[in-house]
Amino acid sequence: MKTKPLHFKIKSYKELTRDELYELLQLRSEVFVVEQDCVYQDIDGKDDIALHVLGYKEEDLVAYTRIFPPNTYFENASIGRVVVRASERTYKYGYNLMETSIKAIEITYNTTTVKISAQTYLKSFYNNLGFKQIGEGYLEDGIPHIGMIKTA
Repeated sequence: MKTKPLHFKIKSYKELTRDELYELLQLRSEVFVVEQDCVYQDIDGKDDIALHVLGYKEEDLVAYTRIFPPNTYFENASIGRVVVRASERTYKYGYNLMETSIKAIEITYNTTTVKISAQTYLKSFYNNLGFKQIGEGYLEDGIPHIGMIKTA
């Protein structure tokens, strides 16, 4: 069985349609709130300054990140809310999603340095993409995280 490739849309908050916004918030809630059983404030007032990377398998949104320019979320450009629907993770779409997000940062913000706040259990995944841990681990919304950075 051949894996269907994802196609990506990259949009500012103002460019998102109402349906796209609903879908991305629904996917984030499905994974971060329900699947990970984490009660936290997902709608944090930062979506309007982010670029949104939406990964579609045919017509279904199955992967998503939001990216920030330098000096907005962190000193460096950053990627957050990295999410792939549970039923689609077996296809390794997370790599396509992150590679697309990193490329969007390079093109849009003219930088190759990217910082993330990663869930600790995903350290190997992010290492495979060139990210290295910086600093000690910490709890964010009750979940162990580490700071990671990728440079050219």
